[in-house]
Amino acid sequence: MSGEVIHNRIAMLRAERGISRRELAEALGVHYQTIGYLERGEYSPSLHLALRIAEHFEVPVEVIFSTAPFPRLGTTGRSA
Repeated sequence: MSGEVIHNRIAMLRAERGISRRELAEALGVHYQTIGYLERGEYSPSLHLALRIAEHFEVPVEVIFSTAPFPRLGTTGRSA
């Protein structure tokens, strides 16, 4: 199905840890443009790559990837 999108938090995790796309790509053994495609949702990772990304960031895979959009930071039900 062409409408299946995998949402991810790769860019957020990279920013938190000060890792460039190129550095992450080198650590994973993929082309740096692949990281950009993943971050923009233009490419869904294989299960193997998704698990390697989770291992790299030392978090469970569901922290990074989801079939539903992640809630925006700061919108956790608190009223302003």
